Amino acid sequence: MPSSTPAASILLSWYDRNARVLPWRSRPGQYADPYRVWLSEVMLQQTTVQAVAPYFLRFLERWPTVAQLAEAPVDEVMHAWAGLGYYARARNLHECAKVVASIHDGQFPDDETGLRKLPGIGDYTAAAITAIAFGKKATVVDGNVERVMARIFAITEPLPASKAQLKALAASLTPDDRAGDYAQAVMDLGATVCTPRNPACGICPWMDACAARHQGIEADLPAKVAKAERPTRFGVAFWTLRKDGAVLLRLRPPQGLLGGMMEVPSTPWRETAWSFDEAVPEQPLAAEWRPLSGVVRHTFTHFHLELILVAGRTGPNPQTRGIWCPLDKLGDHALPTLMRKVVRHALAKAY
Repeated sequence: MPSSTPAASILLSWYDRNARVLPWRSRPGQYADPYRVWLSEVMLQQTTVQAVAPYFLRFLERWPTVAQLAEAPVDEVMHAWAGLGYYARARNLHECAKVVASIHDGQFPDDETGLRKLPGIGDYTAAAITAIAFGKKATVVDGNVERVMARIFAITEPLPASKAQLKALAASLTPDDRAGDYAQAVMDLGATVCTPRNPACGICPWMDACAARHQGIEADLPAKVAKAERPTRFGVAFWTLRKDGAVLLRLRPPQGLLGGMMEVPSTPWRETAWSFDEAVPEQPLAAEWRPLSGVVRHTFTHFHLELILVAGRTGPNPQTRGIWCPLDKLGDHALPTLMRKVVRHALAKAY
């Protein structure tokens, strides 16, 4: 079991040589721009580094400061976010930018308490900004850090029950100095060496102190409670074409799954499949509908979704809620990944 100061010193020496080069990261020993740290940490929630990097760079190019992001229309922010998933993050991102710009004069609070008061910033993100951007001692715990702690201390209690213990152990190793570098070092260790499968123990700077390695159980940790099988939900999407060839889109409610995003209108998603007769009352407007062959499948965090599509045509001036979008302008709207699948399927099957 490692002690705080020697363990931190060993890891920081390793980090100085092996730190990953990431678009949002400053060099070891340098504090980072709080805006860049915040933006990257929000994007990285439940998303991989590889997926985030191009989005991060596009956001910075378009909105170089938090004030410019705050001034952007929310629809533009949602559109720029489309494809990253977990869209509540984008809404909170924009709300947070507005609060920082208007109430905090464009400056992020420099402590965890102040940061946690901002929209969309929880314990992890507040700690990350405090440590990485401001160099203040804070315990940053993500999935990589939990895995490292579970192995180095040989904690066999499964997640999520062991979360509090793992955070306490992480706090016991966090040094007073170079807190930001240390936080990123532990995350890098988990991402590149102490990986979920086949950890590279032979090159780990903490291998001598790792209790799980000494017991030969490193590959089994962290233990996790088996996840319940994801249920499948079903729906019907209405591919609605106006006489001039424009397709009907509508805005989903601001709260809930895919909130604030554009969609091809659909029925509610439920646990049993829809018959055509059941779906008709959910139609966005009256039309002669015909089913399209095939199914659009998508997986969310907690369930699988299967959508069947029906296609219909209307006259030149139909009255309904939503917007009529020319097919060549669909890319101008914030369509989430699911709806992009629906569009591709409709274009392949309806013509």
